[in-house]
Amino acid sequence: MNAPAVIQAARLPETYENARVALAECQQVDECKDWADKAAALASYARQSEDDQLERMAQRIRARAIRRAGELAKQLMQPVGRPSDNVEGDLNIMSRQQVKERSGFSDHQLTQATRIANVPEREFEEQVEAPKPPTLSQLASQGVRPRQPVDLGGRDPKAFNRALHFTAMVTEYAADLAKANAAEIIPHLDEGQRMKLRNALRQIDGIHDQIATRI
Repeated sequence: MNAPAVIQAARLPETYENARVALAECQQVDECKDWADKAAALASYARQSEDDQLERMAQRIRARAIRRAGELAKQLMQPVGRPSDNVEGDLNIMSRQQVKERSGFSDHQLTQATRIANVPEREFEEQVEAPKPPTLSQLASQGVRPRQPVDLGGRDPKAFNRALHFTAMVTEYAADLAKANAAEIIPHLDEGQRMKLRNALRQIDGIHDQIATRI
């Protein structure tokens, strides 16, 4: 494949500066991954063609695309059982698995992206704009955060874990219902479905009463 064909296939902006702006404004994890994949293909071609300038540009774009994907993934994901500080605007909280499925990232790639997003912006910029940009692995290694000890509040670890997952289950259930647009769906239910829902709601109401009177 010749250079124009590769560049056209990658659909990269004509200039690196345009690429930086476009990636900074990107709002979809899968779109960032698409940028990263195309930049990787362009970097591979540049190496084969011994075009160092083109290779460095592609490496920088790829690193920026992966970092932006990591930033967006962190906004979308909520640690189990804990409120998220990262969710902004109308973004829906998603599980790690959901983010992987939507973006097409493997588990390793998602971990790498979020770690690169952890690197302080100034340090990231200095390294990516250096004459020899670091590899993704080198950047990701700088974003590994040590695990913080969990305060169990004097609770048994098993009880703490059950409470954690129970809280997550209820909050995710509430979020799923809120997204379902019940008012639009209900008119289309048949009588059998309505009966099942009535029975389920009676069970749910009893459980909700137990929860509400004890918290």
